[in-house]
Amino acid sequence: MTLNSALPPRRNASLKLNNQINITPFVDVMLVLLIVFMVTAPLLSMGVALDLPKTEAANLTQTEEPLVVSVDAAGVIYLQDTAIADDKLIPRLVAMTGANPDIQIYIRGDQNLPYGTVLGTMGLISAAGFTKVVLLANAPEE
Repeated sequence: MTLNSALPPRRNASLKLNNQINITPFVDVMLVLLIVFMVTAPLLSMGVALDLPKTEAANLTQTEEPLVVSVDAAGVIYLQDTAIADDKLIPRLVAMTGANPDIQIYIRGDQNLPYGTVLGTMGLISAAGFTKVVLLANAPEE
């Protein structure tokens, strides 16, 4: 046995190990994600379009996400951003809050809506045992 037969066969000198990272697929995925987020971000912040009355009251500060009941100009009631029937409002509120009467519920009513409609919705919520019901308005423009 010769010394050369114990060594592995010699590789071609032109075949070298490529130790570079190809980032083209990574950049492609990032660009697609950027476009998806740019398209969906405005859709996430959509809410019920209301013309709220203006007031001089101080702004509210809250750390957790509020529970909002809205009544539009046609008198349709929305819980968060979902339209809901009058008779389904209280059971859904109880289910969402775990029957916690101390949860703060905000009511938004269109300024062109009769006062009695907003007050009726507020009365429904108060009669269900929720004690912290707040009416929302916009700050006046200067």
